[in-house]
Amino acid sequence: MPRARPRAAILILLASTVMLTGCSKFTGQLTPASDINTASTTPVSLSALAELAEKWQANPSDVNKGLAYANGLEKLGQKDEALNVYRKLTEANPSNAKLAGIYGRKLAAAGNTDQAVPILENAGQRGDKDWRVMSALGSAYDQQGLYQKAREQYAMALKADPQNLAVMNNLAMSYALEGNLKQAEQELRAADALPRSKSEPRIRQNLALVVGLQGHFDEATKLAQEDLPPEQVQENMAYLKKMLSQPNTWQQISDGAPKG
Repeated sequence: MPRARPRAAILILLASTVMLTGCSKFTGQLTPASDINTASTTPVSLSALAELAEKWQANPSDVNKGLAYANGLEKLGQKDEALNVYRKLTEANPSNAKLAGIYGRKLAAAGNTDQAVPILENAGQRGDKDWRVMSALGSAYDQQGLYQKAREQYAMALKADPQNLAVMNNLAMSYALEGNLKQAEQELRAADALPRSKSEPRIRQNLALVVGLQGHFDEATKLAQEDLPPEQVQENMAYLKKMLSQPNTWQQISDGAPKG
């Protein structure tokens, strides 16, 4: 039968990761906490949001008011509207590299990589050396299949913030998406060895994923059991075994998806 499209390997990995993490939506990467500060972290009411909107609309170039409003929109699940606010703020403050970095990160997190990449590249070139910008750009490159460029960004992010678990995880998943499961396992084991990883179960679940994708189900089960209930672990392992038994599936993952 004809060989499936190379992109199928990536889709298979992502589908498996959803199962192993128990998340309803997951791209294989850890999302760092936002560095946007607002006056309150409590849920935003509709009346409070309306007040934030009024304050910002009175001066659409005010960064603090605009970020507070966008943050409020996000808390209420209005992500598209929030992105529109970030866009208008960035356009109103073209010399603010930090703001451009925030907007680019939000676009990348939303999967809008075509828009995110030039904005994040520009933010970096203009002096924003925040590891979050580099990691977000790496994530965007990964989503475009530009794995080597992605890993260059992760390397710079780790230089700026050594042993950052989010970046270490993203680096590992970049290798996994490319089909290099051995290297992905090595990177995840290095992250899992750090004391801080005990509070980040996704590291272990991604390690269970790449170990399981190599057919080592007993070890993958043991890893997954550290954070998941037995029933979910059994379901995950059954899913992996079924997936790997399909024609050409393992060959595609082993070969890896080509760049571009």
